[in-house]
Amino acid sequence: MRYIRRVLAALRQADEKYGLIDEGDRILVGLSGGKDSLCLLKALSIYGKFAGKHFKVQPVTLNLGFDHFHPESLIAYCHSLGYDLIVEDSSFVYGVLKAHQKEGKHIPCSICSRMKKAAMNSVAHRLGYNKVAFAHHRDDALETLFMNMIHGGRVATFEPKMYLEKSKIEFIRPLVLAKESDLANMAREEDLPVLASSCPANGFTERYFTKELLKSIYKTHPEAEENFAAMLGNYQGFKLYFDQIEIEDSLDKRYALRPLLSAQDVLRYQAVAQKHPKVLSPLSEEGTTDLVLYKHQVVGAINFLWDNPHQVNINALDVLPKTKDGALKVAQFFLTITAAEANPVLFLYQSQGKALAKALGFTKKKEPGIPEGSWTLKIRR
Repeated sequence: MRYIRRVLAALRQADEKYGLIDEGDRILVGLSGGKDSLCLLKALSIYGKFAGKHFKVQPVTLNLGFDHFHPESLIAYCHSLGYDLIVEDSSFVYGVLKAHQKEGKHIPCSICSRMKKAAMNSVAHRLGYNKVAFAHHRDDALETLFMNMIHGGRVATFEPKMYLEKSKIEFIRPLVLAKESDLANMAREEDLPVLASSCPANGFTERYFTKELLKSIYKTHPEAEENFAAMLGNYQGFKLYFDQIEIEDSLDKRYALRPLLSAQDVLRYQAVAQKHPKVLSPLSEEGTTDLVLYKHQVVGAINFLWDNPHQVNINALDVLPKTKDGALKVAQFFLTITAAEANPVLFLYQSQGKALAKALGFTKKKEPGIPEGSWTLKIRR
C-alpha cells in the first residue's frame, strides 16, 4: 500500500480545514532527519501539483551542537528532491541547554523547542520566507494535550498555524491530521534516510512516557485513538466551566468580575452598552477585559494591559451606578486581586474619571517611561 497517499490526503485535509498554504508562499521546512520531517518534505514536494498551488519550499537543518551530527545523507536526500539543504549553525544551543540542566535530569525540552523555533524564525526572516513548517502530527498533538493536562493544569495543545506578529512569519503544521503510524509506514515504503536521534534525552522525556500511556489506553480502548483525535476539533462538544467563573468581591458580594471569554458574554455586554452608551464604552480588542457583574448580571467592564510583569495599564473602567460607590468598590476589588499577581505593581490609569482616580489613591506625577497625563498608583505587599 502506498502510505504516501494517506499522508498527502491528511495534508490536504489540514490545508483545506485550517488554511495553511497559500498561493506564492515561501516555506522553510525544518528537517531534523527523523521520519516525520522527511515525510513532510517529500509530501510538500508533491503537494503543489497535487493541490494545484504554487509555493516554494526550502529545507533547513539545524546543527544544535549535539554529538554525532552528520547531515550528509540529508543533503543527498534533498538533492534527490531538487533542493539544496541549508545547514544552519546553531551549535550554541547545546551549551545553553546544558547550562539549564538540573542535576539528575535530562536537558530541558521546552527550552530546546523554543530555541529551535527562534533559530528557524531567524533563518526565515534573513532569507525572506513567510512561513516555517514543522512536522508535528496528530499523535504529537494528543501527547501535548495530555502533557499539559497532567503537568500544567491546562487543556491545551499546539495549533495548526500560529502567526508571529513581530516578525510577520507564520508557523504551520501541515501534518497535524496525519497519523504517526502512517508516517512510519511511508518512511519505510519510500526508503527515506531516517537518522537516529542525536538528542541525549531521547527516550527519557515526558513525551515518551505520555506516548506509552496513550498506547496503554488504546490497547484497552481501541476506539479512544480516533475519539481523542476527533476531540481536538470538536468545538460543538467542547464544554468546560471556565466561562462561568465569577470572582466574587469579598467586601460586597453583589459584585463580581469575570474574564471575557465567550461570544455570548460579548453580546450581553453590547446589549447593555447600547442602552447606556454614555456610561459604557465599546469593548476594546486590545489587552484583557473583565466583565463587571452585579447580582450575576453584566453592568460594566474593565479593560487592562500588562505592559510588563510589574506594570498594569487600565485603559477603561466603566460601571453602571447600581449602588452608591459601585465603580469605586469594583475598582478597589480589581486593584486588590491584580496586585496579588505581582509585587510590587504599578497601575496606570488613563481613562476618564478624575474623581475615581483620586478616590483610589492615584496621583498625577511625571515619571520616566510613564505616558504624560497618566494617573499612577504603586502597590507593594
